[in-house]
Amino acid sequence: MDEQNQVRVIEVVEYSPSWKEEFIKESKLIQDVMDNEILKIHHIGSTSIPGIFAKPIIDFLVEVKDINNIDMYNDDLSKLGYIAKGEYGIKGRRFFLKGLYHRTHHIHVFETGNSEIERHLNFRDYMIDHPEEANNYGELKKELAIKFRYDIDGYCDGKDAFIKDIDRKAYEWSKSR
Repeated sequence: MDEQNQVRVIEVVEYSPSWKEEFIKESKLIQDVMDNEILKIHHIGSTSIPGIFAKPIIDFLVEVKDINNIDMYNDDLSKLGYIAKGEYGIKGRRFFLKGLYHRTHHIHVFETGNSEIERHLNFRDYMIDHPEEANNYGELKKELAIKFRYDIDGYCDGKDAFIKDIDRKAYEWSKSR
């Protein structure tokens, strides 16, 4: 069955050490395409937090010099299988996904200095440093994936309050480090 006739299924799986390897491998391909713009590439999202359940989608946070130059890389990234989605609901971002219904990678591109960079990195680092809360997050995601198996909006809405609480804690934690 081709992807156009499919429904996106929300799947949450056990942590896999291969996610880090996949991040490193794919980072090199992304770097090759946007080399002149990239300042840093970070592994974010649940696949970057060892030991927790996650959707098996590798999230990249790409920090760039000038967000306005990123659209000129859409064609080159499409050759790697990425679909350009523009800002996709977050002002100042460029978002790319690989696979519509069987997603494997997301690229979130932000210009250096954008507050979303710090928020994502604080969340990741806080969760790594607080494994009990990370495990609670993984368990919540497992429950939501069962309840909202074909409803990405319901799944995301179910995580929203937890994420906002962790964002707040992670911000305070980052200031005390």
